[in-house]
Amino acid sequence: MACELTKGRGLNCKSATGGISAVYFCQLEDATLTGIGTGSLTDFEGVSTLHKYTLPRGLSSFTETITGSAENGSFFYEPSVTLMLHGLSAADQNEIKLLAQNRLVIFVQFNSRLATAGNDVIFCLGAENGMELTTGTGVTGAAFGDMNGYTLTFSGMERYPAMEVANYTTSPFDNSEFNGGSSITIDND
Repeated sequence: MACELTKGRGLNCKSATGGISAVYFCQLEDATLTGIGTGSLTDFEGVSTLHKYTLPRGLSSFTETITGSAENGSFFYEPSVTLMLHGLSAADQNEIKLLAQNRLVIFVQFNSRLATAGNDVIFCLGAENGMELTTGTGVTGAAFGDMNGYTLTFSGMERYPAMEVANYTTSPFDNSEFNGGSSITIDND
């Protein structure tokens, strides 16, 4: 049988932390990603700048839904990222419009850390088909303490699950294998 199981899974220590702290965007058409189907992003070429969105604590999340059909013998993965961004502005509206017009690769930085190196876990979403902005709202709220800002949801549909990005040395994406060893600029303006 071509799909033999390879291992079991025990009960892990309680070391995980929920939520995400940041996302990084680039356009799918610019990126060349190596490792699709293996579970690990081992090389990342063609993009010199990633656009980082630092997220308010406890408000944003990543979900990956596995959908299978016993009738058709098929399955696929649906990654989804929901972001909450504080504040409303014309500049933000214009950038959100650009996000909505593109198919994106989204890198999600978890609050959890790698046990071996102590760095944040980062996953790559939309490696084959891209992620798309599927819904969003901009709200002022009514009461003084209400949310004033944007809620954006990006969704995708992929043959393979999201890939864990290779560990970094000091800061995300400083891997020497990425971008031919040239540095990747992180734009977080």
